[in-house]
Amino acid sequence: MKSGNLRTRVAAAVAITCIAVVGALALTLYTASEELEETLVEQIVSEEMDYLIRHDLEHPEVARPPGPNLQYYVIRSPQDENRVPAALRSLGAGSHEIGSGIGEQHVAVRVISGTRYIVAYDAGPHEVREQQFKKLILLALGTAMVVAALLGYWLAGLITRQITELAAGVARLNPEVPHAQLTRAGQDPEVAALAGALDQYQRRILELLEREKEFSGNASHELRTPLTAISTSCELLEADASLPERARARISAIASAAKRMTRQVEMLLFLGRAQAVEAPETVALAELVREAMAPLRNELEHKNLDFSNEVDSASTVVVNRHALGLVIINLLHNAVRYTAEGGIRVLWQAPVLTINDSGPGIPSEQRARLFDRHYRGSAVGEGFGLGLAIVKRVCDHCGWTIEVDDAPGGGTAFRLTLG
Repeated sequence: MKSGNLRTRVAAAVAITCIAVVGALALTLYTASEELEETLVEQIVSEEMDYLIRHDLEHPEVARPPGPNLQYYVIRSPQDENRVPAALRSLGAGSHEIGSGIGEQHVAVRVISGTRYIVAYDAGPHEVREQQFKKLILLALGTAMVVAALLGYWLAGLITRQITELAAGVARLNPEVPHAQLTRAGQDPEVAALAGALDQYQRRILELLEREKEFSGNASHELRTPLTAISTSCELLEADASLPERARARISAIASAAKRMTRQVEMLLFLGRAQAVEAPETVALAELVREAMAPLRNELEHKNLDFSNEVDSASTVVVNRHALGLVIINLLHNAVRYTAEGGIRVLWQAPVLTINDSGPGIPSEQRARLFDRHYRGSAVGEGFGLGLAIVKRVCDHCGWTIEVDDAPGGGTAFRLTLG
């Protein structure tokens, strides 16, 4: 058996084994009983035939009276033949069985010095007992099947209980929270070995997580500190009115690069670990879209693209602000990157936020891998292929749904369902 849980399979194996053993025993008993009945009947008929012949030779003038299940016939003349039942008249010497079931007769015929001796034994009572015995065996087999199934299920529960308890303990494990040892006193050696291996594996996981958290924290601090210093210096330089326009443009480019790098750092840190999100809050959706679009304004103007934020200013959602902002800025950045002309529209129809672009669109055969890490459907633009992977990971973490389709009039439509 390959289907069902372990307890069911063990119970079925025990029940089938018990039923097979009981069934074989019942078949053996029934066969032996049937053979024993046949032997006993043949012995009775043979003995009665010997007694009939001896009685007739010693007292030929006295007829042997019939027994409860026996009939005796001595045939010396045609008149004697006429007294014999028609079914027995034509029988030759030897043993015979006439009829079947309850009406079955065992007949023995011998011929000695021209005299025929017939002994007819009514085997009906034996057949009745045989049928009753058969029913008893079937009843016992049915009872054994039920008992075997119940006993097997109970025994399987005893056998698999420790495994079930161990599985429940593993299911309760949280890598972020210390837990009691899975190895316990009284466990079977095999279960204890498995529990010990799981405890060691969990300890290694906790050590790896601790190192990962330490690395992520250090990387976040070490990377953001210089980026913050760069951004602050750029702001101070941009405030200096004495700088020529060419220098100011270069400073602006450096500031934009620093912002993009900060965003990439956040992406990599989020993708590299299961980052816990903050508690949900009420967010003004139109304002969040404007904030997400702000770092992309220069690229939007450089490409001469239109941007339409059609989200009602009164629309609010209760979400994690940072998570939703990260999703929107990645979707907008993706739309701006791959749109050469036309524009980008953001629409809101609760609970779906739609971002349409007028870019080249995404072939249907590429959409299945669109949210894979490092996958880029086109060589156009720059990037590491992480933006949409970040989007999918955040959506899965927050219970949102992200879908991609063709936009009306051409291009791509990303639909983000919140809730």
